Amino acid sequence: MDYNFDSMEAKHDKMVPCQDDRFDSGLDSLKEDELSSHFQELTVDIKCHSQENEPWKTAVTDDGDTFLHLAIIHEATEQALEMIKLSHNHPFLNVQNHQRQTALHLAVITEQPLLVERLLKAGCDARLADDSGNTALHIACKKGSLACFSLITQTCQRHLNSIMSFPNYSGQNCLHLASINGFISLVENLVQLGADINAQEQCSGRTALHLAVDLQNPILVGRLLDLGADVNCLNYGGFTPYHLTYGRQNDEIRCQLFERTALELRELPDSESDDSDMEDLYLSEDELYDDIKFGK
Repeated sequence: MDYNFDSMEAKHDKMVPCQDDRFDSGLDSLKEDELSSHFQELTVDIKCHSQENEPWKTAVTDDGDTFLHLAIIHEATEQALEMIKLSHNHPFLNVQNHQRQTALHLAVITEQPLLVERLLKAGCDARLADDSGNTALHIACKKGSLACFSLITQTCQRHLNSIMSFPNYSGQNCLHLASINGFISLVENLVQLGADINAQEQCSGRTALHLAVDLQNPILVGRLLDLGADVNCLNYGGFTPYHLTYGRQNDEIRCQLFERTALELRELPDSESDDSDMEDLYLSEDELYDDIKFGK
C-alpha cells in the first residue's frame, strides 16, 4: 500500500497564530522551491519503510523544517500522522528547525492536540526548548491551550517538575506565562501539579502574585491568595505585591493584599527615592514585560 503526498492540500493562506514571539517557523517567508514540489510528489511505502526508502527523514527546507514540520504547519494531519507512525522513537521526531522548534512545538502552536498526543506517545522529547527558551508546555501556557497542556502534563510526568520550573530566556517559567496571560485555570492546574507558586522571574524577581498586581487582575490575585501565594515575598527591587498597588487604581486588589501583608512591609521601602528601584511601579503596559532576552 502506497501513501501519496499528491493528496496534500497545503493551506498557504492560513497563517499560524503569533503573539509576542515569532511562532510561525518562517511560514511568512517559507521557501519551498524544489523541496515543495518533492513534498507534493513524495510517496511513502508503508510496507517497506527501510532507512534507504525514507528520504523524507533527512530533507529540510532553508528554514530547517523537515517534511513533518511542513505537514504540521500546513495542517496536513493525515500525512503528519503517517510520518509519526513510521518514526517511533526515532531522532527524526526531535529535529529542530532554525528557530529550534520541534514538531511538538509546532503542533502546540497550531493547536492540533491529536498530533501532540501522537508525537508524545511516539517519543518526542517535551524538554526541548526553542530559540526563546520555551518548551512546548511553555507555549501551551502562553497560548492558553488547555487541551495541549493536559496532554503534555499527563504524558510527561517523569520530567514534569523540571519542565514546569524551567525558565525561558526571559526568565519566566510556565506559571509566570500563564499568569501574565491571565489563564487562571492553567495557573490552578500548575499549582496543583506541584509548580512553585512563589517562584520568581529571573530578570526581576516578580512572583505570579506580583505579576497579577502589575496586570491589575483582581480575580487572579484572589485565586493566587487562595492557593497560598506569599504576600510578603520581595522582588529584586525590594517590593512586595502590595507595594505595587501604589499609584494603581484598583482598590479591590489593594484591599485583598493590605490585611495579609506584614505590617512592616506595607510602607514603601526607603529605597523608593532610588529611581532604578521604582521602575517596576511605573512601567507602561507595553514596557512591563520587555525583559532582556538572553542567548539571542
